[in-house]
Amino acid sequence: MFKSMRVTALAAALMAATSLTAVAEVVYHRGNTADPETLDQHKTSTTYEAHILRDLYEGLVAYSAAGKVIPGVAEEWSVSDDGTVYTFKLRDNAKWSNGDPVVAGDFVYSIRRIMTPETGAKYANILYPIKNAEKVNKGDLAPEEVGVQAIDDQTLEITLESPTPYFIEQLTHQTGLPVHPASVEAHGSDFVKPENMVTNGAYTLAEFIPNAHVKATKNPNFHDADNVKIDTVFFYPTEDRGAALRRFQAGELHTNNDAPTEQVAFMQENLGDQFRVAPYLGTYYYALNHEDETLKNPDVRQALSMAIDREFLADEIWGSTMVAAYSFVPPGIGNYGDPAFADYKDMSQIDREEKAIELLKNAGFGPDNPVTLTINYNTSENHKNTAVAIADMWKPLGVEVNMVNTDTKTHYAMLRDRQDFDIARAGWIGDYSDPQNFLFMVESDNTGFNYARYENPEYDALMDEAAATVDLEKRAGILKQAEELFMRDLPFIPMMYYGSMNLVSDKVSGFENNLLNVHPTRFMSISE
Repeated sequence: MFKSMRVTALAAALMAATSLTAVAEVVYHRGNTADPETLDQHKTSTTYEAHILRDLYEGLVAYSAAGKVIPGVAEEWSVSDDGTVYTFKLRDNAKWSNGDPVVAGDFVYSIRRIMTPETGAKYANILYPIKNAEKVNKGDLAPEEVGVQAIDDQTLEITLESPTPYFIEQLTHQTGLPVHPASVEAHGSDFVKPENMVTNGAYTLAEFIPNAHVKATKNPNFHDADNVKIDTVFFYPTEDRGAALRRFQAGELHTNNDAPTEQVAFMQENLGDQFRVAPYLGTYYYALNHEDETLKNPDVRQALSMAIDREFLADEIWGSTMVAAYSFVPPGIGNYGDPAFADYKDMSQIDREEKAIELLKNAGFGPDNPVTLTINYNTSENHKNTAVAIADMWKPLGVEVNMVNTDTKTHYAMLRDRQDFDIARAGWIGDYSDPQNFLFMVESDNTGFNYARYENPEYDALMDEAAATVDLEKRAGILKQAEELFMRDLPFIPMMYYGSMNLVSDKVSGFENNLLNVHPTRFMSISE
């Protein structure tokens, strides 16, 4: 009897201990719109991947909860008088998840790797301000010629081609995140697998199950680990916004980084402050394939743009969570004045439609001789509803629309791989607050993001001139000229400026609205 009681008491104690352990673990269930195409920071190009990589790695600088630039691996930095040499002092307690120290040479290796043509980095050009980076990336120079060197383990020097006022902000992007050299050398492209990945951020990769989740667990070697409150974070692909809302309401998701626009009124009424809408530095647009026989005609492109009722899309389709856009660069961006608005911005929608019909008629099209175009879009009720509305707006012009829907990963791979299409839905969220970050997309050699296959030597020359101009006011004027060409030639049809929509549980603290919509898990906490 006594032995039985002892066993029972021991079992109870073990169960209690197990229960306490389970309670002690803080788990964050995070909706993330789509599966990452890759977790190789040198090959990524989307915000979906950036949210995950921002948790796994830390660059020289990082983002605060409020979306402001803060020290990362670099505790401090200085800039030469001519603005071309940046010297970073690395913190001495920065470690990789396997215990290795993070040293300046890791960043030298990483910058050389992303610039090496064989890496195939679609986004390497974001770091072209670094001296010789573009030449290395195009195979004209060896990787060792890129302007980065380790003075010692704690001192990194980066030399630029010319003064670049937004360079520090550029380093917050995922392309500025370091890789662990020994892991890449040992495993090649397989360094991204959970069993191989070594990270230096607040979290390490535990699992990546496509179409299910990415699981990350707290990195005890992170220099600020004592202040990281969440132990485990699950990133779920939530392309179906309606399903994500139901999961959020059921308590299965703590946050989701989008919401179904057709249910905005419902969310405002029923979720209160848990439904958040904030300004966002981004533009929603349609890319037009300039190699397409019909879309080669500038009158056709202008007609399609003029006929779109942007106010209807923003207010009725997107529930006033977007703002009608008549420029590609969003208003209010840094180092710029007013953007180059379309000359029909202040025309009535009726007058625009009449002019659009006239332009298409001049191009040989109309109701009696319709043109058929296909709109490709990635999975989302919001994108589908937008395409359906635009198809209806184009009907009076004599435009018949087919629609093709694919998942996000397939859609963007199609665009980046330069597969055939007519019109494709896309969006661009600013990586830093400068017009260059929008206008560089359609430079003729930007194969990763110039989905329109737009080639204009005059445009390229203006972008080159702006890059070499130190005076910010003069530079802004040159970029304005480039955007005026953009709005004339329309590689992309800008339709709406983004607003960010987030579902945020009352249990979550540290999730701060900000213009870049960045929300590092390390600054959040979850209460039960």
